[in-house]
This record gives sequence, C-alpha cells and structure tokens, in this order.
Amino acid sequence: MITLTQSKSTADLQGIIDLQKANLSTQISVDEKESQGFVFVRHSLEDLGKLNAIEAHVIALDGNHIAAYILAMTKASKADIPQLVPMFRQFDKIEYMGKKVSGYNYIAVGQVCVGKTYRGEGLFDKCYAKYKEAFEGKYDFAITEISTSNLRSIRAHRRIGFDVIHTFHDGVEEWNIVIWDWRKQS
Repeated sequence: MITLTQSKSTADLQGIIDLQKANLSTQISVDEKESQGFVFVRHSLEDLGKLNAIEAHVIALDGNHIAAYILAMTKASKADIPQLVPMFRQFDKIEYMGKKVSGYNYIAVGQVCVGKTYRGEGLFDKCYAKYKEAFEGKYDFAITEISTSNLRSIRAHRRIGFDVIHTFHDGVEEWNIVIWDWRKQS
C-alpha cells in the first residue's frame, strides 16, 4: 500500500537519492529518456537534508521503499544547489501576471520522480495533490523548469495544472518554466 507523506528521516532522504540515481539522464538510454522521462540533478544527502530542514519533501512510500518524490525548495535555499542557481536566476528575471516572479512567495519543485514500477498508476498526480495540500496555504504557487526534451514530464505537469510561462535556452538545453498557480484554482 502506498502512503503519501513528507520526508522525516535520513532513510527517507537516502531513498530519494537511490530513486534519483536510477533515473538520472546520464544513467538511462535515449529511448528510455524519450518514453519515460528523466531527472538531471544529482543531489547529495547533505543537500537534501538542508532543503528538507526548510520544507519537507513529498514522498510516496511503499512500505519503507520510496516509490516517488517531489523535492521542495524555497527562496531561502536558492543558493544551496549549484546546478539549480541558474533556475532561480531565471525566476528573478521573468514576470508572471505583470510582476517579477521573485516578488511572489513561491515554492520551487526541485525535482519530481516516480519509480519505474509505479508509473501509470496515478502516483504523479497523487504526489502533487499532497504537495499542494502541504504548501498551498504558505505559497502563491509552485514553479519549476522542465527540459523541452522531457515530453512526458511536460505533459504530466500540464495535466495537473501547470502552465508554461517562459521558455529559454541555456546554451545546451531548452527549458520551460512552468507555474501551478494555486490562487487561480482555489
């Protein structure tokens, strides 16, 4: 049975790292990337712990096994993960509804991943429902960036309510910045 909760222990964080490692873009085939999606950033246990101390990550547990996760990042942690600093810089530059994104109180989705054996069971949507439940009372919206080449992730995020507000190219990859504005859906 799957339990949706927030990460509470070092074992939870290690489970996130294990699932992340199995789905890194550098660890899977091109075919798998195209059909199943992927994650880019490899986090350390220390980094996940720092982020989790500010806002706990959403996890789906199958017993003690992490079946899926959504990482939570705030403005307070925007300098903690060097690979994600450019994402936060983009947030500082762009506008949403006539106001700089940096002027809003947002939570950033640091990464989302569903284990291979759990895909197609609605776990992505259930995890995001838990994410919204945990954070919509504190933040205006959830925001993240998704590689244009990660079509499965873009489709899934749109399905639950994320909208593309900006697209940019970082010299290597094209990215879509997406927002799930909870104020519009309340």
